[in-house]
Amino acid sequence: MADCAETIRELETFLDSQLAPEMRASIEAHLGGCNDCLQAFDFHAELRIVIREKCRNDELPPGLLSRIELCFDEDFDGDGDIG
Repeated sequence: MADCAETIRELETFLDSQLAPEMRASIEAHLGGCNDCLQAFDFHAELRIVIREKCRNDELPPGLLSRIELCFDEDFDGDGDIG
């Protein structure tokens, strides 16, 4: 079963439905028994909805996507850590 640290670390991937079935089941089981992690999950899920609604009709400012992509490329050291 996933612990709190693993659950929080995997929340975005969980919300994107990108986890392997075993890990997804483990996260779901943990969320079913941990109110703190469930509150974090609810916050992230609600935040995604608000952002999606607010940005639905907005166009990206010129160059924003390329600047975001640069942030992911900068200083990535290959072990999952930035810096």
